[in-house]
Amino acid sequence: MNTAIRRAWIASACIFVLLLGTLTYVQFFDSKDLQANAWNSRTLYESYGSQRGSIVVDGVEVAVSVESNDGYAFQRTYPQADIYAGLTGYFSSIYGATGLESAMDEQLSGNSDAQFYDRIAQMFTGNTAAGASVELTIDGELQQLSYSLLQGHKGSIVALNPKTGEVLAMVSSPSYDPNVLASHNAEPVIAEYAALNEDPDRPLYNRAIAGDTYAPASTFKIIDAVAALESGEYTADSVIPNPQNLSLPNTDVTLPNYLGGNCTARSEATIEWAFAQSCNTPFAQIAMKVGQEQIAQTAQNFGYGQDLSIPLTVSQSVFPTNMEDSQLALASIGQYDVKTTPLQVAMTSAAIANEGVQMKPNLIRSVKSHNLSSLYDFSAEQLRRSTSAEVAHQVRDWMVNSVDQGIAAGAGVDGVSVGGKTGTAETGTDTVNSWFTGFAPANDPQVAIAVVYEDVDTTTGSQLSTSAAQQIFEAVLN
Repeated sequence: MNTAIRRAWIASACIFVLLLGTLTYVQFFDSKDLQANAWNSRTLYESYGSQRGSIVVDGVEVAVSVESNDGYAFQRTYPQADIYAGLTGYFSSIYGATGLESAMDEQLSGNSDAQFYDRIAQMFTGNTAAGASVELTIDGELQQLSYSLLQGHKGSIVALNPKTGEVLAMVSSPSYDPNVLASHNAEPVIAEYAALNEDPDRPLYNRAIAGDTYAPASTFKIIDAVAALESGEYTADSVIPNPQNLSLPNTDVTLPNYLGGNCTARSEATIEWAFAQSCNTPFAQIAMKVGQEQIAQTAQNFGYGQDLSIPLTVSQSVFPTNMEDSQLALASIGQYDVKTTPLQVAMTSAAIANEGVQMKPNLIRSVKSHNLSSLYDFSAEQLRRSTSAEVAHQVRDWMVNSVDQGIAAGAGVDGVSVGGKTGTAETGTDTVNSWFTGFAPANDPQVAIAVVYEDVDTTTGSQLSTSAAQQIFEAVLN
């Protein structure tokens, strides 16, 4: 009898230990996977049952949770919807979260490791759970200006502080209204999401960092210029043939010079003059002479082929490999299969402005818990040295000359030394994508930018991109 009781007791104890162990594993080790499970409706309802933290720009909330009068406790709203949609994304009960709502979800929801003691305190005090607020590095006035400059056009503008990497403005056009997607009324949410997905202008893409990346066109000549100097094959005094049409090796194709500048004025050119007038044939010859390995390595040194989080995920910029010389010639002017983001183009100019040092771009200035204790404060971080200070200074001077004496003159600001480079990317249609990238002031850079207008004619596009750059420079400097 005692033996039977003992066996029953041992079996019961084993079952209890097993159950306790399983419960411990689920609660402590497997909790994050369970919370992330798409079928876990309890987590979804809990996220609407607590006050999600705000996303803030210059002290103004651009994403905020307000009390709701439906089955959920709170409703996510976006007071400046279109201007910040590319950054905030949306927080939807049907489609989940995108943008910073996703990238900073643990902090906004109050579930980050740094907020553990806050959660314990809230549990004992009985206070309603609340997430942390996330303050962005964005300059509100510059963001508003950049967005207004793109109205009626497809494109993107990015502005960085080249010394710190802080993102001062990042806009994508066309935009959308995340308030509709954050609604608790399922029917209009589903209809709006379908319409946005079917829109050929792709408003849900943040063109600054993702979506269909762009051909950088002649803005890539900044990379060529650095590669030329670093190769030892060229100096600032080198003179290069400047034919109006260059026969590409082993093809029947010729590469024409840019027709919008003064390339026809000289049969030979220095790099500085060819850069200022954006002549294609000298840079194609430079690329074929220094070789694709040198060009590819220089592109990589500026960020091509690298993963990046700001904390939004940034699409990789691509410089193709295993090219024939004819393909390399086209790639050297930012065509063929070269693809990039406006952020990458701005980062390239920023590195030149910052004496060859590329700082890590970041959108987050600070994260503060509901009781205002600091969970994160911005600190500038060097990403890489892209080139030497000596080479950066030389290319910087060429970019200044491009504005002072070249086709980028429309970006000039009276009394200020501005560096820049234009670009005109062929798209296979009757229109082009028009670029400008640069920085100001050249001797003490406060801002580096990239501007791209999609599907415009060549003349109009150049006027739009350089004029937008000029207005951004003036806004920052004033």
